[in-house]
Amino acid sequence: METKRSYTAIKVLFSYVALLALVVTVGWFLYSENVVYNKLEDKIALEKIKILRVSRLYSNVYKTESLARQTIQNNSEKDFKNYLIETDSLRKRIDTLKQIVTTEYQKKLLDSVTYFLAEKTENIKQLREIKNKADDETSVNNAIDEITKMEFNLRKLELQDFTKNPNQLGSYQRSVLQRYVDYLNSNIPDDSTNTLSKKASDSILANSKKLLSSVKIKAEKKKESLNFEENKLLQNEIAISDQLRKILRIIEREIIINSIKNNSLKEKSLKRVNEIVTASAVIGLLLTVFFSILIVSDYSKSQLYKKQLEIANFKTKNLLKSREQLISTVSHDLKTPLSTIVGYSELLGNSDVNTKQSYFVKNIKNSSEYITQLVQDLLDFSQIEAGKISIEKVPFSLPEIIEDVARNIQTVYKQKDIDLIINVDDQFQQRIVGDPFRLKQILTNIIGNAYKFTEEGHIRIAAYANDDQFFTISIQDTGIGIEKANQKLVFEEFAQANEGIEKKYGGTGLGLSICQKIISILGGSLSLESIFGKGSTFIIQLPLLFDSSQGNMPLNGIKGRPSKNTKKQTFIVVDDDINLLNLTSGVLKQEQHQVFSFTNPTKALETIKSTPFDFVITDIQMPEIDGFLFLEKLRELPETIFKNQPVIALTGRTDLDLSAYKNAGFTTVIKKPYSPKILLETIQHILDHEEVLVTESTETVSKGNPQLYSLETLKDFLGQDESALKEVLKSFIDTTIENIEVLKTAVKEQNHDEIKSIAHRIAPMFKQIQSNEIGELLKDLEKEDLNTIDLKTTFSDLEGKIKILFKELKQEI
Repeated sequence: METKRSYTAIKVLFSYVALLALVVTVGWFLYSENVVYNKLEDKIALEKIKILRVSRLYSNVYKTESLARQTIQNNSEKDFKNYLIETDSLRKRIDTLKQIVTTEYQKKLLDSVTYFLAEKTENIKQLREIKNKADDETSVNNAIDEITKMEFNLRKLELQDFTKNPNQLGSYQRSVLQRYVDYLNSNIPDDSTNTLSKKASDSILANSKKLLSSVKIKAEKKKESLNFEENKLLQNEIAISDQLRKILRIIEREIIINSIKNNSLKEKSLKRVNEIVTASAVIGLLLTVFFSILIVSDYSKSQLYKKQLEIANFKTKNLLKSREQLISTVSHDLKTPLSTIVGYSELLGNSDVNTKQSYFVKNIKNSSEYITQLVQDLLDFSQIEAGKISIEKVPFSLPEIIEDVARNIQTVYKQKDIDLIINVDDQFQQRIVGDPFRLKQILTNIIGNAYKFTEEGHIRIAAYANDDQFFTISIQDTGIGIEKANQKLVFEEFAQANEGIEKKYGGTGLGLSICQKIISILGGSLSLESIFGKGSTFIIQLPLLFDSSQGNMPLNGIKGRPSKNTKKQTFIVVDDDINLLNLTSGVLKQEQHQVFSFTNPTKALETIKSTPFDFVITDIQMPEIDGFLFLEKLRELPETIFKNQPVIALTGRTDLDLSAYKNAGFTTVIKKPYSPKILLETIQHILDHEEVLVTESTETVSKGNPQLYSLETLKDFLGQDESALKEVLKSFIDTTIENIEVLKTAVKEQNHDEIKSIAHRIAPMFKQIQSNEIGELLKDLEKEDLNTIDLKTTFSDLEGKIKILFKELKQEI
């Protein structure tokens, strides 16, 4: 299946590569076509500019022709100057157009336009000169007219004086009228004002008129010549204009042809782009379909494999669950008789026995301890594999943990001549935050192995900070060492470095594997350096977090802790277990706080209504009203009574996390069993308005030689007061005997609710004195479904262990 999965990935990769190659290829072609297209666009734009400028030239040409005609007709100097200005503008436009035309032919045509313009200008100048010459004839005509007027003023009569249109008269009438006019002119009297005689005047006028008429005849002949020349020039002007327009039309036609050609190339480019896009789309679709079929085929197979894997995984989970249940059941079934064996072995060893019997008892005890260790390792391994291991974060003293574990193990192996050297960096005088129970479990295993496999020499334990994030604990021994080829085996489950170790030293092969898994869960690492025959060094690296909220607090005890808030508080304490209620109340009273304690939540609520208070500490699982309901009723009280004072939950439940309590309204939660140190530190955190960490149970699991109980925590509660300890133990024994009788009846009657209630009520005190085996049995009796266990057998084991415990406790009283 792994191979199939790899092929599927390769196919997917190839599909993406093929599509990417297609995209790149198409992109390149489209880019190339886009370059060509842009060039054609530029050419077309240039041709459009050319056409526009040629059109403007047309306009300018028509304008110059208009000005030329106006100049010729009017012969005005102003019109001629306007014509010259427009002609210069036209030449400049032609020069500008010459800069953007692309062919020499077009440039030559534009040069010819410039030439014709110059010729046209010269032609107009000549026409103006002809016009000026024509004006001379006009002057002669004017002179003749003036002489004629002079004849009229000298009484020289004419036909027009008698008729307006003499030319319309008949020849006879006209000749008669002309003789009459001549007769009158011959008889005009002399003017006294004239200095010349009439005859002399007539002679002068006649000769002048004759002379001017001669000049007029010559002028008319010259005019005919000028008219011919003018007509010739006008024809030339027309020819030049036609030639100019023709050249412009040629240029325009050539530009249009180029534009059409470029547009055709542009259409071809667009067509090629469409073909490329279409082809790429078809190829892309085919590739997509092809690879989709391959991938879907592989996906169908992978789904089949996935289904098979799910079935196999389901079976595996069931097998693991069955294994876990088997280990849990077998371990529990083994722990119960083993605890009995160990307990009776200790009692038998303490009684009067002979040497042979003492030897037997010792072997029984050693074998029981070995099996107990194996059972505990199996339980730890099972919990880790199931992901049920819980990690806490509480402040603790690293030197104390190392010292306690090392000295306890040294006591066990006191017959060996081994020096114990402990070096802890001074900065660890300040407490760190972590899981002290898990750290003890790790150190107990590794230091225990160091003692087990070392016959002489030394064991050196060092702790130091690497940086601000991690610290290191190294355990070095001068023992047998481990061969390099077998060093990895020591961290595997049920494995030993070599076959001879199990025979000579014993062990399950689970210890280091469990340590490595726990360290990994804590966010650290475990490594090994070893030289065969010379010794081994185990290096533990864990996250470093100093308890900054504690300042420079002394590490031994609580009372030396500097407090930011030393005001005495009033506490309401509620717990249905009278023993734990007295212990909690006693610790608070030792700190000079005022305490009101109740086993009944209803009575506590009645007292609260009339008693000012600062704190509430309540158990969670109580009959009738549990801790959650008690808090609800508390919050329903008027604001003048309940002012959101801190409420701390005490519980032995492990199925709820902090968020469940926070959401319900609790300030924080302390898991049972707990120490007075944890209780007082939690209260101080709240008073100092500091972050309150979740305080986990201080319950420990015995390793090696299981103990029946420990009174150290109880003594801390009682301030090391021996008399108070005896009273508490006596009360504990008496109340437990009463509860056991009630429990016995409930077991006979199969009253599951009563069994759970009693088991929960008496369990915390047993856990508080670290009587863990009894605590485990009571935990079984608190299960949701009691049909899964043998109640009579469990109760019988519980009753027997409690009798053994109480026998030992009575010796303390």
